[in-house]
Amino acid sequence: MLQVSDLTVRYPNGKLALSRFNIAVSAGELVIVLGGNGSGKTTLLRCVCRTLAPTEGEVRVNGTDLVPLSGERLRRARLELAMISQHASLVRRRSVLANVATGALGRLSGLLTALGGLPAAELAAAHGRLVEVGLGHLAHQRASTLSGGQAQRVAIARALAQNPRVLLADEPIASLDPEAADDIMRLLRRLAVDENLAVLCVLHQVEFAYAYADRVVGIREGRIAFDLPCRNVSREAVRQLYLSEAA
Repeated sequence: MLQVSDLTVRYPNGKLALSRFNIAVSAGELVIVLGGNGSGKTTLLRCVCRTLAPTEGEVRVNGTDLVPLSGERLRRARLELAMISQHASLVRRRSVLANVATGALGRLSGLLTALGGLPAAELAAAHGRLVEVGLGHLAHQRASTLSGGQAQRVAIARALAQNPRVLLADEPIASLDPEAADDIMRLLRRLAVDENLAVLCVLHQVEFAYAYADRVVGIREGRIAFDLPCRNVSREAVRQLYLSEAA
């Protein structure tokens, strides 16, 4: 579903942010990436969703390499991907349902959507996504009234409204309390299995990786330190990832 091959990012000053990075995420799988600040985790996600062009390598989604694409071809290919960030970034004055429905805009065209409207069928589908994340009862509530955990669930529902096959999550629980964080990780795990999504998630919280990941990828200084089934990842291997950060 997602195949990253020999991905390299070199900055103009010559510094390598990623070096020949390889990772694969299958449908139905939740892969969690761990690493210290500046290790290359967010750079990896930016390359996968093509908000950053890599220096070398391939990013294949359903067999299509996104790296050489541009313009309309890239826009359409990126519809297979949806991103969830640390901050839900909702339009606070709009309803929860309206925020979720915007996830469908990339797939639609015409005067109605150009004016900010959506077909009734898309609004119904957006409500279904809200039900899926357990917030159907808040559809007509203003986004400004939500808790942090609820806002992140709405952001996930908005991503699902795009109908992606690959879900990317960049520190999705960093701003949440432990209970809300656990709820979000449980939801991502369920979506991988029930929706048959390939989910690639960057985290700092090691315990959540042990609790929910199928595989854990350790990244240090832009290179893979390990890529293992969760049960095979030792505490010492994880500790080594953060040594340079602690120094």
